[in-house]
Amino acid sequence: MLKKLFKPFRLSRQRKGPEQPTILEAHEHRLSCADFSRNSANVAVRLQHAGFQAYLVGGCVRDALLGVTPKDFDVATNATPEQVRNEFRNSRIIGRRFKLAHVHFGREIIEVATFRSNHSQEDESNNDRSAHDASGRILRDNVYGTLEDDAQRRDFTMNALYFDVSNEKIYDYSTGFADIKRRLIRLIGDPEQRYLEDPVRMLRAIRFAAKLDFEIEDSTAEPIRRLAHLLGAIPSARLYEEVLKLFLSGYALRTYELLREYDLFAQLFPGTAKALLRHPENVDRLLRNAFKNTDKRVNMDRPVTPAFLFAALLWPSLTVRAISLQNDGMHPLPAMQEAAHQVLLEQVQRIAVPKRFSIPTREIWDMQERLLRRAGKRADTLLAHPRFRAAYDFLLLRESAGEQTENLGNWWTEYQDASDSQRREMISNLSSKSTTARKRRRKPRTSKPSHLVPGHE
Repeated sequence: MLKKLFKPFRLSRQRKGPEQPTILEAHEHRLSCADFSRNSANVAVRLQHAGFQAYLVGGCVRDALLGVTPKDFDVATNATPEQVRNEFRNSRIIGRRFKLAHVHFGREIIEVATFRSNHSQEDESNNDRSAHDASGRILRDNVYGTLEDDAQRRDFTMNALYFDVSNEKIYDYSTGFADIKRRLIRLIGDPEQRYLEDPVRMLRAIRFAAKLDFEIEDSTAEPIRRLAHLLGAIPSARLYEEVLKLFLSGYALRTYELLREYDLFAQLFPGTAKALLRHPENVDRLLRNAFKNTDKRVNMDRPVTPAFLFAALLWPSLTVRAISLQNDGMHPLPAMQEAAHQVLLEQVQRIAVPKRFSIPTREIWDMQERLLRRAGKRADTLLAHPRFRAAYDFLLLRESAGEQTENLGNWWTEYQDASDSQRREMISNLSSKSTTARKRRRKPRTSKPSHLVPGHE
């Protein structure tokens, strides 16, 4: 009788087989529907009432367990995207590689994905549902399956926890709950195979490790350096989105350190990686200061433009290229302009930086030379330029990394705070210094030694 009485409680934490989940009761994980957005819970409830399975899944469950307020909410269901679309008039189907539905509630978007399954030979013959390239990378993943199949298709154990809004239970098909407690990032399945399917998982491992302050489990970390080159096959537009997630989430500095540790940084910014090898101390200081500044602004909820981020990330490559062009006989100003053109052209082949950010990036670079020319009304004209503030901040960043600019940053700092009369005096002082410098640099008109020139003793 005692065995029968306590049997249900033991079963809730037992596994019967590889496809049976560990079921965590509400008192064990201490989450409730109140920990998630009302809209996300309502989407899951409505799908369940329509006869479908539906669970909150992924980052929102993980973050809630960590005591972090979730920002994005995903629902996993056995309803197809078309069925979700029929159920919610405020939804639309997106994606070709990975088709899913977005349900819109004002500015909030609930992402609803159909359970995915492993690909069979029959699926491979249908390019609309499944496709791989020669290396095994998944090009299209629209093969639907069961909840159990979906759990095995997810990337990390911590992202494979399913929260049922109807009974507030969590279904764990791997070791996700335990790994979150251990603060461990672990891939589901064979790590090398999972990276071959989607090399971006290497970047996701780095991003989560930086964001959550987790360790990457040994077998998950081991193949990364060997397979880093696979990122070269990822579409540049997708890498652009991943780079924004890496560096604009408030953990850019730690992300940078991990990318270098696992040999991934050179795959994203090859020119800057080469500059790091040439001038490791100065380039590293510039990048670190840029990332510290970015993290500070993000954590203060201040705006951060990707243009400034890319200006900093590519500046070391730009300066190396400009010096090379000058050594080939090109004058400094056109050398900088040509170097900027070449560096951006090469970088967008790897990471598709859109023109709305690449053009401001180049303007920030161009302003560095213009900030030197302050005579007459030029200083006031520059001060009114829409890119002045970004260019000024970038100048200070360069100086913080040890670049010699003849105290240019302090001059512009004082000029911004000065009165009109003080500004005129600062400009006048520049003119007198410039005249004195020209007089000092004036060369004799004769090729004779200076002591033979009239007027010299």
